Amino acid sequence: MTPRNWLQAAAAGAALVVLAGCASMNQVSAEVSTFGSWPAERKPGTYAFERLPSQQAQAESMQRLEDAARPALAQAGFQPAPAGSPPDVLVQVGARVSRTDRSPWDDPLWWHGSFSNWRYAPWRGPVWGAGFRLDAPRYDREVAVLVRDRASGAPLFEARASSEGFQRSTDGAALQPLFTAALMDFPATGVNPRQVVVPVAR
Repeated sequence: MTPRNWLQAAAAGAALVVLAGCASMNQVSAEVSTFGSWPAERKPGTYAFERLPSQQAQAESMQRLEDAARPALAQAGFQPAPAGSPPDVLVQVGARVSRTDRSPWDDPLWWHGSFSNWRYAPWRGPVWGAGFRLDAPRYDREVAVLVRDRASGAPLFEARASSEGFQRSTDGAALQPLFTAALMDFPATGVNPRQVVVPVAR
């Protein structure tokens, strides 16, 4: 292969990698678990959010969290209860975001990366260089949804969805795809846990 052909092949390969990366950025893969015994003949109906006492002290953050869950609830067939009307179900939502920072020493074979290297320079002889590898922090996200019958208080459906990635954002927009994944199969429960892929609009 000539140098020109090799460069063309390398450029084509790099383009495919970039396209694959762009495609993966437009979707979220989540691990989902669902539980419950939603009556087969029951329709989703209307809902209202219910906050635990510990959540009531965080009104602003809970509002963002509930706003992130609204599109998923609408997709599952639920509608907000009109003002002054009792809802059919009560919905509790929660979320957890944690950051994990890695260092080269987390890997027992840390020297295999760019931490250090050896090369031979003909005009200087052997050269030993050292460089530190800094890994990007990882963010683990998890959301939970609990749907209860308003009249009896009985839990009817519970769902959890989690994912990890290097995206720093922790606002509602980053959690909205997880709520979509959690309620995607409502009211079915399925195999727990299972992988669900959710498209994300750009």
